[in-house]
Amino acid sequence: MIDKKKNQNKNELVYLQNQILQCRLCQDTFGFEPRPIILGNHNAKILQISQAPSKSVHETGKPFNDASGRKLRGEWYQISDEDFYDPDNFYIVSMAHCYPGKAPGGGDRRPPKICSKHWLLKEIELVDNEIYIIIGGFAAEFFFPGEKITTLAFEDKQINGKPAYILPHPSPLNMKWFKDYPQFMEERIFKIQKEVHKVLGL
Repeated sequence: MIDKKKNQNKNELVYLQNQILQCRLCQDTFGFEPRPIILGNHNAKILQISQAPSKSVHETGKPFNDASGRKLRGEWYQISDEDFYDPDNFYIVSMAHCYPGKAPGGGDRRPPKICSKHWLLKEIELVDNEIYIIIGGFAAEFFFPGEKITTLAFEDKQINGKPAYILPHPSPLNMKWFKDYPQFMEERIFKIQKEVHKVLGL
């Protein structure tokens, strides 16, 4: 019965992913051709959810293929690209599956809420992960409304009864946060790194 349920989830997720890759709900809002980015299998050990793909990710079609991704893999997780991009290790997704474009005042636009409501919640139900990693304040607010990332980043939380760890965004634009909260890099990141290695069997 368990194997039958897992096989059903696998088929449903593949079908859902194909729908997501064809999604053009935000084309008029963006003013350019959307490119949904998604990577991972139904049995991925870690479900990683961030805010939205960057322009570099939009152009290459590869999640976290930018400066933020290099910091995340190399400095924070301390794992290889092969381990990170293994779809049985990580299910890599965002609150918005597409790059939302540049904001008038600088930086990227906030991801449209329709994406997480229309797609993400369904994905989460179909991935049989062991832990969650939530990256950035926007994603943290979605899962833990009313709680500040300045607190969440130092707490062990749960989503759907499974361990959840919240990271500030590793973007170079987030340097002020790291200066204000040096204990994250001095202490907290090592616990999260240890959990990632344990789950991946490294």
